[in-house]
Amino acid sequence: MIIFLKKNLYFSLLLFLFAGCKSDTHNKLIIETDSTLTLQYAKGFTIAYKDKVKIITVNNPWNSTKPYARYYLVSDTTTLTPKDGQTIHIPLQKLAVNSGTHFEFIQLIGEINSIKGIANASLIYNEHIRKKIEQNELVDMGDPFNMNIERIQFLAPDALMVSGFNQEDPVSKRLIINGIPVIFNNEWMENTLLGRAEWIKFVAAFYNKEALSDSIFAQIATNYLKEKNRISTIQHKPKVMVGGNFKGTWYMPGGKSYMACLLADAGANYFYATDSTSGSLPLNFEVVLAHFRDADYWIGSQANSREELLITDQRHGLFSAVAKQQVYNFNQRTSPSGANDFWESAVARPDILLKDMIKIFHPEHMQEHNFFFAAKLP
Repeated sequence: MIIFLKKNLYFSLLLFLFAGCKSDTHNKLIIETDSTLTLQYAKGFTIAYKDKVKIITVNNPWNSTKPYARYYLVSDTTTLTPKDGQTIHIPLQKLAVNSGTHFEFIQLIGEINSIKGIANASLIYNEHIRKKIEQNELVDMGDPFNMNIERIQFLAPDALMVSGFNQEDPVSKRLIINGIPVIFNNEWMENTLLGRAEWIKFVAAFYNKEALSDSIFAQIATNYLKEKNRISTIQHKPKVMVGGNFKGTWYMPGGKSYMACLLADAGANYFYATDSTSGSLPLNFEVVLAHFRDADYWIGSQANSREELLITDQRHGLFSAVAKQQVYNFNQRTSPSGANDFWESAVARPDILLKDMIKIFHPEHMQEHNFFFAAKLP
């Protein structure tokens, strides 16, 4: 599981900001909402509407007493908004993005051309973004953990979209003070794959494309549930292990994580399925061997071949999945520079990812499907 965390964290910056209330007249403005956007699976945000104002609240999973962030979206410069959040003029025309996990959402709603700034250019897989990089049409903000503030200010985007974490970030503070809104997209905190995918509605709200995103998500959810129901009555559920050994620690997904949810929906038997952890479980090799030695499948390995797996650690040969040659990674769509589409588009297309998993665990139910993200180690 360490790889899942490492890659997601690599593409994302540790950020936190919540603008506090101030006792001025402008701040006393109260907006009563007329309606709210219906969400089926996502728990991390809400969208409400009142006249010319769209109010988006990002919930705080670390402190339920106050929101993580709040945004007042307006289409003109005359509408008054409270000071307990950031005011953003929409639709966005020029967006900077520091995490590849947001690309697919933006691409699905047809706004990929709005992206003008990116981070970690060498680790971007998206074909459209890659072409723009090669043509020097995008501003590279550098390391997502230490973005180049001067480049961002020179670009002057309508907003910067990032992944937020439970840590205050001085870069975001400085940008907001200088008039550049920071949009915290916290889809990674959802415990289900459909919950993560529904954040397409969050992204679409900044482009006034909620109706389109609702239609897109509805189809993705329908596809996902169709495949889930296809194998819901199966009796045999093969044992599965996840991730890999990283510097002496093996990180497994907690039972309440989206990865555990994926394994359950794909008809697999996961030892920690009843665990109450939503994050990762740090385990030593001996514990993993004790619980997963006889696992039928191993998914999420970072090795590209069985030989590489054994060179990394000869003890890997002790697992039954290795002996049976049933080890899989998510490296089907990668680039020579190390970019991997799994870390970009899988979050928005859990229906395709679920098909890959079912093909691994129950190939007889997915004979027509070709692996999209997953690949079997030769």
